[in-house]
This record gives sequence, C-alpha cells and structure tokens, in this order.
Amino acid sequence: MDIFKQLDTFVSVINLGSLSSAARKEGVVPAVIGRRLDNLESRLGVRLLVRTTRSLALTQEGSAFFEDCQRILQDLRDAESAVASGSTRPSGHLNLLAPATFGRLFVAPHIAEFQRQYPELRITLDLSDRVFDQAREQIDCAIRISDMEDSSLVAVRLAQIRRVVAASPEYLARRGVPQTLADLEQHNCLYLMGVSQSRGWAFTIDGKMHYLKVRSMLECSDGKVLHEWALQGLGLAWLPLWETKADFAEGRLISVLEQYAAADDPVYAVVTQRKFMPSRVRLFIDFLRSVYARNGYWD
Repeated sequence: MDIFKQLDTFVSVINLGSLSSAARKEGVVPAVIGRRLDNLESRLGVRLLVRTTRSLALTQEGSAFFEDCQRILQDLRDAESAVASGSTRPSGHLNLLAPATFGRLFVAPHIAEFQRQYPELRITLDLSDRVFDQAREQIDCAIRISDMEDSSLVAVRLAQIRRVVAASPEYLARRGVPQTLADLEQHNCLYLMGVSQSRGWAFTIDGKMHYLKVRSMLECSDGKVLHEWALQGLGLAWLPLWETKADFAEGRLISVLEQYAAADDPVYAVVTQRKFMPSRVRLFIDFLRSVYARNGYWD
C-alpha cells in the first residue's frame, strides 16, 4: 500500500467527515477506505480514529498526526506543482499571522514587495492579538514580540524592539508618578490580552529579567487601543517605543520606571518545525529579516 495514499485517505476522511464520503470522492467502496485506515494504524501501532456506525472521532494521537499529514501533503503538492511547471519558485498558500498593530505597520506594508518577487504564492495575513494554536490552525509563520514559552515551536529572531511604561501627563498629575514596581499596585495598568503580555510586564531587577502581573481595570486585545487609552489619561501602559516615539517627543506621554527597564523585546518569526520548512516560509523569513536590517529602518 502506498504510504502517501494512506495519508491522503486519512486526511480526506477527517475533512469530509465519514468513510462513505471519502469513498464517493475517490470512486471506491467504503470498505477500501476502511482497509487503508486499518493498514495505516497497524503500521504506526496507534489508534488514530474511534469509529462507530454513526460517527468518527480523532484520538489524541490522531489529532496531532492529522495536522502533520495536512502539512506534508500540502508541501508535496507544492513541490509537484513547481516541478510540473519547470520552476523551483515557491507556490501554494502562505498563511501568516502577526500582532494587530505591529503587523499593520511592519508586516503588511512589505507583503506587496514579497509577492512581486514570488507571484505564484497566495498569501493570507491575519492581524490579531488573540491567543492561537499555530499547528492546529495551520499557520505557516507567526510573528511574535515576546520570549518563547512553547519549546515545541521554532523561533527565528528577526529584530529587537524596546518597550517602556508610559502614561499621559494628566494621569501622572492625578495619580502620581510610580517610583518602584510596588507602586504599580496603586495604579491602573492597561493590559494587552493575548500572547505578547501573557506572562506580564517585563522588568530588570538586580540584573535579571522578571515578569510582573499588573493590576488592571481596562483590558483590550488591540495594542493600538491601549495606546489611545494611555493618551486619554486612563492609566499606565507598557508600550513599544516604535509606536510612541512621537508622543514622547511632543509631551503627550511620559516614560516612568526607567531604572527597571527590561532588555529589548525580540521579534520572532515562529514556525512549527525547522527541518522540513517549506521554501515559501523560509524565503519569507529571510525577506522580512533583510527588511528589518535595512539601515535606519526602525528610525
């Protein structure tokens, strides 16, 4: 039995919801589909599906294997397409995710240039600060601005950016300027929901990085909204310097707690694996890294 036929059958059954639907699509009887699944499970030595006469469900092993199979089969189709067209240029679908504000300013503006270089690619860019499951959602590359917690993912450093704790002059005049980290307990801290601040705000104490969960009465999943709330005098916010330079220069925001400033935040391109990284993903990461390295880019 062709291994790839077994994998393709397994993915087809899950996507279509039943053995009979997969059989109709392929023009065979359901028993043929069932034997392929049996042979696949026997070869792997694990149960992938729980099958009854009325339903089927993935086991825990089957769920993880399903995600890998989809990626492998898509990469195979992309490779076949490139060879058939006589080109090794990347093609297929590049699925990207980036934080909303950062992505709007520093990822989206460069997509056109990248696609001009590789016009065979279809690109999807999701701009969101939500929590996500990269493997399950089949995200080829996610841009993250934070240290990595999930060791199963592979992070490629693209750049570094600085964050500062800031507030409007009006807020500081009303509530006072915090002098120590303990003072944050008496302040309203504007909190970004999502991945980048999931561990809290980062500070340096005695030369070591520490994360502090701050007290917040206002939360939002969009960093731009937090920026606007800070300008309106609603609280302290932990904001990236690239977003706030003009506000500091013109006095709309004031930086506080600078003696506890943490090291610059890394900007990562995150993928599920390095060994079998599709060329479309590798080329995009190399492209974005070269853009960010351009002289004066972050100025």
